[in-house]
Amino acid sequence: MTFTDDPDSLVGGLIPHLLELRLRLLRALAGVGVVLALTLPFSNRLYAWLAQPLLRSMPRGGQLIATGVLTPFVTPIKLAVCTALLVAMPWVLYQAWAFVAPGLYQRERRIALPLLASAVILFYIGCAFAYFGVLPAAFLFLEHTTPAGVARMTDINAYLDFVLMIFFAFGLSFELPVALVIAVLVGVVTPQQLREWRGYAVVAIFILAAIITPPDIVSQLMLAIPMCLLYEAGIIAARLLKPNTAPA
Repeated sequence: MTFTDDPDSLVGGLIPHLLELRLRLLRALAGVGVVLALTLPFSNRLYAWLAQPLLRSMPRGGQLIATGVLTPFVTPIKLAVCTALLVAMPWVLYQAWAFVAPGLYQRERRIALPLLASAVILFYIGCAFAYFGVLPAAFLFLEHTTPAGVARMTDINAYLDFVLMIFFAFGLSFELPVALVIAVLVGVVTPQQLREWRGYAVVAIFILAAIITPPDIVSQLMLAIPMCLLYEAGIIAARLLKPNTAPA
């Protein structure tokens, strides 16, 4: 039946989906709001914890500064909001999954849910790797390359923006296996092609690492080497999910 034959029927079928979407969005926002309410009282402590990689690389007595009037108040709140979004992301993605899952075939649901869970876990691992590994190495490099007589006076908001950018870059970079598996499942590439393109992929990974990491070789290697390993993991996962692919 077409829209012109019975528009009321089409609208009537669409309304339940819109109501379900509204419910899922409200639940997602409520989850973020709950986490935000829990993190706001500790926003200053969160920022102090986030600043540790930089402070540890500074000389004794080194500290961050605030160049704006409202910066000391706004920046911790900004961090609390970002933390709430990050912590509540599994709940938000679950609401999205609950909305689209009824329209998927059983095999699609069986594959999509592990991929979604893997994407979330890999993003968290990427952020943790950036905080505990990359940032200390990058700030140590910057400390040793700072000219004599120059005091490092980093603004707290600029530092937060920098760290969030690094978290986002590493979190997305660690999604490489999931992206490869999806590309194989939808037929864009095959595991055999991924193996054949390994050399080009390694070059592209090192170029990407040089672009998105701080300008030191240690940070670049700390991103490039895990991404190369994740590329291999993506090939293995794709072959397991699509075993009928011809061997390389």
